[in-house]
Amino acid sequence: MRTAYFDNASTTPVDKRVIDKMQLCLSPDGTFGNPASTTHSFGWMASEEVEWARETVADCIGAGPREIIWTSGATESDNLAIRGSVQAMRASTGRTKIITMESEHKAVIDTCSHLDDVDVVVLKPKSCGLVCMDALAKALDENTLLVSVMLVNNETGVVQPIQTIARLAHDIGAFVHSDLAQAVGKLQWTVDQLGIDLGSLSAHKVHGPKGIGALYVRGGRCQVAEQQHGGRHERGMRSGTLPAHQIVGMAEAYRLSKTEAYCEIQRLDRIRDQIEETLGDLGGVQINGKRGVPHILNFTVDGVDGERLMAAMPQIAVSTGSACNAATIEPSHVLQAMGLSRQQGLSSIRVSTGRMTTEDDVTMLLDSLRYAISQLRSSA
Repeated sequence: MRTAYFDNASTTPVDKRVIDKMQLCLSPDGTFGNPASTTHSFGWMASEEVEWARETVADCIGAGPREIIWTSGATESDNLAIRGSVQAMRASTGRTKIITMESEHKAVIDTCSHLDDVDVVVLKPKSCGLVCMDALAKALDENTLLVSVMLVNNETGVVQPIQTIARLAHDIGAFVHSDLAQAVGKLQWTVDQLGIDLGSLSAHKVHGPKGIGALYVRGGRCQVAEQQHGGRHERGMRSGTLPAHQIVGMAEAYRLSKTEAYCEIQRLDRIRDQIEETLGDLGGVQINGKRGVPHILNFTVDGVDGERLMAAMPQIAVSTGSACNAATIEPSHVLQAMGLSRQQGLSSIRVSTGRMTTEDDVTMLLDSLRYAISQLRSSA
């Protein structure tokens, strides 16, 4: 049975061009050495590849190479940004408050909840998914150390006004962290335009390999304490042998995302329009969240359970929310934070497109949605 993949917000297939680049760092006649080995050419060549990758990723987000710290992915980057900044700067600043949102990724929410002696303020988003700026302004004070708000929500695609958030936070001397995993190649931005101090990056959301990411740390402004010890790698912020093949893969994926972003955004926007038009024709469908990035669409079908809808479309790969919560049957915490009821949350589906999404895939999705929803409604 032919299948169609519409869960790109969870992970993406690795681009063939990325695979080719990675393979050059794996074989005996390639640059397989340990980048930290400084006594022979194998280590030197691997180190050169890592630094090329650092420059490439930095260029893609408008940063400097020394502002890129390699990690295992955005989850680790979120942990490092939050734990590391608190540990490094709480004593020097005397500040003990972190502000975040109920709709953040679990890597941010759970990390904040496990901090000791820190006042964590969790803001409820508006029904459209956006931060309430009045609530943020009220929560900000001279005790605020860090504000952590993701640029693009991984479940709804809502784009937060990070520039405004950063300006308010900086006015009272606080730092700003943002999870940028879903924003690469889907929006036009740089870290300077956003005004952030820390940014979490991931490779596998943009057709790169799993298990590799980075943390952007603005030079000369904020400090991050190492959370993983064993060698003082990455300017003392993250220890561990660097996986050159994954790092090179991430850089190539970012390079491709940057060079192809304009055309890709337009193409994915057209696909989203097709999906929204079909859902509108079906009636009784609510789009969740203010329209943001083109590749993530979250919707609720009145009277149709999300799990049953997915079961009625076995050839279509979609999800009911973040893959990080897939082991539970609870509705999305993001949708509940936006005011949806438990039943509405359980009746919601996330469709996410990517570079490999074809016109035939879209036709299959639309036909499946029409048939499955009509059948489930008629049998209710």
